[in-house]
Amino acid sequence: MNLNLKFETERLLFRPLELSDGKAMFAMDANPLVHQYLWNKPAKDILESIQVIEYVLRQYQENNIGRFATILKDTGEFIGWTGIKFVNDHVENGNTNFFDYGYRLNAPFWNKGYATEATHFWLDYGMNQMNIDEINAYTHAQNRASNRVLSKCGMQFREDYPDPEGVLWKWWQLKNTNK
Repeated sequence: MNLNLKFETERLLFRPLELSDGKAMFAMDANPLVHQYLWNKPAKDILESIQVIEYVLRQYQENNIGRFATILKDTGEFIGWTGIKFVNDHVENGNTNFFDYGYRLNAPFWNKGYATEATHFWLDYGMNQMNIDEINAYTHAQNRASNRVLSKCGMQFREDYPDPEGVLWKWWQLKNTNK
């Protein structure tokens, strides 16, 4: 993947994650609010965030796609990550080897339309530039905000499913109608 790749929307810039994003990523991942629907396990050490970035950098190399740093155009602030990744390292709802859309934004940037703006961009990019047959996403069943974003952006709810610990998740899907 071209690591100089950059995309933008009206208010957001998207670029590959860099190790220098570690401090901002840790600020997000240490926030308990951000982890309310992510197993309630906020990061305790910046090394955890660096390891996540290293994992994403490997995904860029192996799969030619991965989550991107999401930056406010006006201020240059790192607000989180958004994007498409190829899931081939675990099984989710009985699936592996699939394209997944996801995002994580730090709490101060919630309820401002950034998640919706990013989601519209990435779903369009996945369908029309990457020519993906289908993009999946999964959200905690009780995460009303994320479920609303996915629905509003055209993803179709497919089913509820429990994770191995019995927590209920929602499986979403968008099929490419251009094929």
